[in-house]
Amino acid sequence: MNSEMLKIFDDNRNPIGVSTREEVHRFGHWHETFHCWFISSEGDKEYIYLQLRSDQKKDYPNLLDITAAGHILAHETVLDGIREVHEEIGIEVTIDELKSLGVIDYITEQPSLIDKELANVFLYRYTKTLEDFTLQEEEVAGIFKAEFDDFYDLWHGEKEQIQASGFIIECGGVRIPMKKMFDKDHFVPHEESFYQHIARLIRECLIKKPFIR
Repeated sequence: MNSEMLKIFDDNRNPIGVSTREEVHRFGHWHETFHCWFISSEGDKEYIYLQLRSDQKKDYPNLLDITAAGHILAHETVLDGIREVHEEIGIEVTIDELKSLGVIDYITEQPSLIDKELANVFLYRYTKTLEDFTLQEEEVAGIFKAEFDDFYDLWHGEKEQIQASGFIIECGGVRIPMKKMFDKDHFVPHEESFYQHIARLIRECLIKKPFIR
């Protein structure tokens, strides 16, 4: 995977070449990613879906993350990133079903990497159930859903913990239903401003209800 080739960009988002994924993270090159957040409605409540990263992942194992996300390869367009949704969580979506939330640039620095992403962020209204997810187990260990208002309040300092329900996959593909309390430390350590920005953008979409199916 570290040999994947990614387009790299300067600070003004101008393309400046191609580099391996390993070099991109070692030297902190700007690069493109695809993010897709799932939401659903149940009665008068909205829910957001979070993936639990596999313990096999080199970066951020066992932490909650975007519903589905991944790098856009050098030969791909942004729209090709939609493949990540089916690969990681087994749900078929089309670009017409997605609502673009724009491109968000952010930086995450860890001892082992400098992650400078140009994240192409999309929202998808999910109408099926937790049972319909089929996980790529080397990438994703589980799926949880939480009330969106709780997620929003967590990242805006109104709550210290939120409750989420879902399932994890154990060895042999057995699904274990689970309900847990999570705090910020259970999430991939993107900047808090990133989560706050995402939560505000999603809330704006939910208020406008622009893509109810």
